Amino acid sequence: MAELAKRGWHLGGEPSGHIVCLKTSVTGDGIITALQVLAAMRQQNLSLAEIRCGISKFPQVLLNVTISRPEGSIDARVIQDAVESVERSLGDKGRVLLRRSGTEPVVRIMVEGEDEKQVNAYAGQLMDIVKAEFGG
Repeated sequence: MAELAKRGWHLGGEPSGHIVCLKTSVTGDGIITALQVLAAMRQQNLSLAEIRCGISKFPQVLLNVTISRPEGSIDARVIQDAVESVERSLGDKGRVLLRRSGTEPVVRIMVEGEDEKQVNAYAGQLMDIVKAEFGG
């Protein structure tokens, strides 16, 4: 939700299938998602297979970094500089998401891009920086 608000987007999702469509709801709802997909299919007069053929999936790495110093901040300059550097390197061919878990002493790191080796390397770099900031 924070990333959607930050970017001014109305639609977001996770590999788990959790999808949020802010034009209809502020929570993920499978029924609303299904209805939105059906509406798009009808509006475009295309099958789901035809709509899906335009989607390219990129390799994605998800890491959970257990933290021992909860006073650390993902807004720390060293972390933000590292995230911005990775985002610049990925350009419009990838993305980075870093967030603290709301339920566990964990920082979640997600890096997505075209090149799997590069994505893994960037995720590892961010993990090391987060560990240094938060302990872990």
